[in-house]
Amino acid sequence: MHFLDQAKIYIRSGGGGPGAVSFRREKYVEYGGPDGGNGGKGGDIIFEAVAGLNTLIDFRYTQHFKAPRGSHGMGKNRNGAAGKDLVIKVPVGTQVIADDEDRETILVDLTEAGQRVTFMEGGLGGRGNASYKTSTNRAPRQHQPGIAPQELWVWLRLKLLADVGLVGMPNAGKSTFINKLSNAKAKVGDYAFTTLRPQLGVVLHKNREFVLADIPGLIAGAADGAGIGDRFLGHIERCRVLVHLIDISSTDPVEAMQVVEEELDAYGGGLDGKPRLVALNKVDLVDDALADAYAKELIKAGAHEVFAISGATGKGMSRLLDAVIDYLPAATSTERPEGEREETDETPWSPV
Repeated sequence: MHFLDQAKIYIRSGGGGPGAVSFRREKYVEYGGPDGGNGGKGGDIIFEAVAGLNTLIDFRYTQHFKAPRGSHGMGKNRNGAAGKDLVIKVPVGTQVIADDEDRETILVDLTEAGQRVTFMEGGLGGRGNASYKTSTNRAPRQHQPGIAPQELWVWLRLKLLADVGLVGMPNAGKSTFINKLSNAKAKVGDYAFTTLRPQLGVVLHKNREFVLADIPGLIAGAADGAGIGDRFLGHIERCRVLVHLIDISSTDPVEAMQVVEEELDAYGGGLDGKPRLVALNKVDLVDDALADAYAKELIKAGAHEVFAISGATGKGMSRLLDAVIDYLPAATSTERPEGEREETDETPWSPV
């Protein structure tokens, strides 16, 4: 399945049906009179967030959505049928954005499964001539044509909902990390930008379940469009905590950390204020002395706490996940209190 996180669509609500002009004509009935019914209301445009969808690819092939109009009124005081509402199903986390110059005006934000928003109401049906009858106007011929439909071009933008966001330079081992912890099938390769689209994985750790999001690697200038750019950073805006993976075998882990941190701060969107856990990945490739030296340098450069892990072997992963769930809301009464971590033989590096 292809991933698409933004699409432009045209939507139009249903117009109201026209009212009828009709007069009662029956044999042996002494008095006739107006009996034209009202037109039916047009269908509404409704957006609904549904679970199980994580792409907007369907909107690449279907871009026009038009709700049916209301039926016209008829004689014998019969009102027209209302047009059926058109429900547009989108993934949870979808935003409906105005088609303006900067595309920053959010009209609807669907953040929960089952959430329904009536985005555009259908036009009201027109009045038939029976409704115009008065004591002085016994044979009215007036009627209304029905309210015209509303129409609009809008953008759909998907921001995946995840509890934890995974960031880092290309080849930091993010795909291996998410594959190790979940059933995600992220592509793994020995070249830059192996990951070209966000990946989601569900992680279960000590009876706690959370969603982990992996985005393509960041390089210097990503906030200005370098590399894959900052397009996918929006998918981690809603995360509660970020895990920053750093390849310990890279030329300069400290510089790698600073590059990503600067790009997150430059992007904004609330990412600069989110808690970040720094993890030195691929420690199975170096000796403990070198790993310890790099950890101390990262702490001097601003990292609050550094975890030594290996996405390939699983070393140190449990301790890192303990730190992650401390930032997540408690799911059940049996969970450990926030901030209390279970002691293990693996200890993170921290300032002396």
